[in-house]
Amino acid sequence: MDCDLAREMRDLGRTVLVLQGGGALGAYQLGVYEALHEAGVDPDWVIGTSIGAINAAIIAGNAPADRLDRLRAFWNRVEQAQLFGAPGSWWGLVARNLATMTLGLPAFFRPNPAAFAGPLTPLGPEAAGYYSTDPLRDTLADLIDFDRIAAGETRLTVGASSVSDARMRYFDSRDTRLTLDHVMASGALPPAFPAVRIDGALYWDGGIVSNTPLEAVFDDLPRRDALVFAVHIWNPHGPEPGSIWQVLNRLKDLQYSSRAESHIQRQRQIHRLRHVVAELAARLPAEMRDRPEIAALGAYGCLTRMHVVRLIAPALENETHMKDIDFSPEGIRQRWDAGYRHTRATLDRAPWRDPHDPEEGLILHEACGGEPVTTAAAAE
Repeated sequence: MDCDLAREMRDLGRTVLVLQGGGALGAYQLGVYEALHEAGVDPDWVIGTSIGAINAAIIAGNAPADRLDRLRAFWNRVEQAQLFGAPGSWWGLVARNLATMTLGLPAFFRPNPAAFAGPLTPLGPEAAGYYSTDPLRDTLADLIDFDRIAAGETRLTVGASSVSDARMRYFDSRDTRLTLDHVMASGALPPAFPAVRIDGALYWDGGIVSNTPLEAVFDDLPRRDALVFAVHIWNPHGPEPGSIWQVLNRLKDLQYSSRAESHIQRQRQIHRLRHVVAELAARLPAEMRDRPEIAALGAYGCLTRMHVVRLIAPALENETHMKDIDFSPEGIRQRWDAGYRHTRATLDRAPWRDPHDPEEGLILHEACGGEPVTTAAAAE
């Protein structure tokens, strides 16, 4: 445990961990959390969608000393049995992925036979999916303490998409008592998994509308200084695809990156304007600042500062468009190890120490594979 590093990060404000959705790619997030935990930093607030919501709920729903064991238990339970092809072989990986699609994963999901009778077969809104996620419900019920989440030691937010109006809904433990249904709804990706009903409304996977739930941090009130670790398991940067196989892989990366870069750039502009407004209001004579109409305008100003550390997972060798269902033991291990190494390298570099414009309210630090991402690389 690096006490000095942990103290330094705490001095920047609350620590927030933001986790994308992405199925099996979520194993990378475990390595990120392990590196943070090892450095003596456990998040004050965890936000996630889909598999990110599952990992986030396990983190928030357990004591810090038990979190890694519970995360490891979940991923051990959902990994694909090593029955198809030699470990590390391309054909073995394809065979295991096809087996997952055909047979499901015992602790995660199983086929829904009625759904395969035909696409027009009436199943009901809460059963309309090719798979049942009842096994996942049982698995998570065994690993998450929702009373602990309700106690508020670690704040939890999970994102889900409203089926009826296409809105993103963030369910927050600060405002409501979260249940297993909220986590299940965040990971209900159609048409594979059926929607989940909460308070009379149906919800699907949050990644449909916003797979990178950073907006929950940016829009939170009251605003507070923060050090935000945003884990991107879909790489927004990549080579031009030269085959249909590569096109399908790159398409998923673009689709589930969810325009995160444009959202961050817009938020940087907004936070800079808040700093400018606050500085301008401070320069007004006291008698003018105290006028109600001027005070109301000045309230738009804010001097809080967020350091956003964007951790981008690089592609693994021989990665395909089925990477998000690669629950093979070696796939999970490789991503976990990569997340740990890359986060450890970023923590060692401590990018928040770099010089920055004092008028900036949101300072972005990007790293891919533990290496800094330059402005030029990010723009490509």
